[in-house]
Amino acid sequence: MKPLRFHPSTDKADEVKSPRLKNTVEKIFSTAGIAVNGHHPWDIRIRNENFYARVLSQGSMGLGESYIDKWWDCEKLDEFFFRILKYEIDHQVRQNPSLMFHALGSRIFNMQSRARAFQVGERHYDLGNDLFRGMLDNRMVYSCGYWRNAASLEEAQEKKLDLVCRKLQLKPGMRLLDIGCGWGSFPKYAAEHYDVEVVGITVSEEQAVLGTQLCRGLPVEIRLQDYRNVNEKFDHIVSLGMFEHVGCKNYREYIKIVHNCLRDGGIFLLHTIGGNRSVTSVEPWMNKYIFPNGMLPSIKQIGKALEGLLIMEDWHNFSADYDKTLMAWHDNFERMKSRYDEGFYRMWRYYLLSCAGAFRARNIQVWQIVLSKKGVQGGYHSIR
Repeated sequence: MKPLRFHPSTDKADEVKSPRLKNTVEKIFSTAGIAVNGHHPWDIRIRNENFYARVLSQGSMGLGESYIDKWWDCEKLDEFFFRILKYEIDHQVRQNPSLMFHALGSRIFNMQSRARAFQVGERHYDLGNDLFRGMLDNRMVYSCGYWRNAASLEEAQEKKLDLVCRKLQLKPGMRLLDIGCGWGSFPKYAAEHYDVEVVGITVSEEQAVLGTQLCRGLPVEIRLQDYRNVNEKFDHIVSLGMFEHVGCKNYREYIKIVHNCLRDGGIFLLHTIGGNRSVTSVEPWMNKYIFPNGMLPSIKQIGKALEGLLIMEDWHNFSADYDKTLMAWHDNFERMKSRYDEGFYRMWRYYLLSCAGAFRARNIQVWQIVLSKKGVQGGYHSIR
């Protein structure tokens, strides 16, 4: 697999070497304890003096693209982003008008419509199974692990899968729906350990093909299907790390579909990354290079979508565990460095470590939310 090399374009008008611009950037970074060309592993080292104009005019997009272009480096990118987000210095840099247009467009248009549903599968999850096989655990779980009493990524992911099964109160013979099943890690685990039947859906052709192979011989069906095309009844429903692709304009419809597909007395477990503020679009660099059309839901947005349809039984936040998970993925990816060209390597490293820093700073969260249609009789007992 040879990932495409990205060549971000630069605005030539921004390429102005100015001591004033450099001083401005140095002052902004210093509020987070980051020095330009300093000696700490989280300090930023500038290779191209045009960096200052680019990052001031283009914000996070300029920061990310200039890293891919090798205009700057940092030994500990995760710590660099932890400091940027902890001290909120990202709010001090203005956004390029074209990026503001993107944010405005996402307010007006449905960026996660049926017509666009398969874009994230084609551009991210279909990059190649070898990439994800090498980066993830043996089960290929592409969501946060549960690190309580876990000493490795393998243990953390197995504990997370079992945690989900116990929260769903699985019993032999039950029929489950997994929305966004990936390569079939949860369907396979649940079928093997809890003797249940599972239908998994994904918008990635690569995931559907490999997931079907990995689940062969088990009562598991992996489908290439958008969630809006599901119209069947299930005892329980689960979604692990897919809700980030739904979009705020579709949250209510998504929950209505879950409500319609869930049998009375059933449980829906929603595992999602979440934001501390309500937004309508994803961070621009992440949208362009990693997860097109994605966005992180807030508690307010999820609550509004649930109102009158599902009852919240349990809300579990274990965000710090995603920091550990991402660092483990990064360690695995580093061992595959020689397989990829430098552009792809820097882009993927930036993605993994910037996300780790964001979770470390508690800028973003990961939630497991247990929901029911009419309330669990006798009360739901939280499981940790």
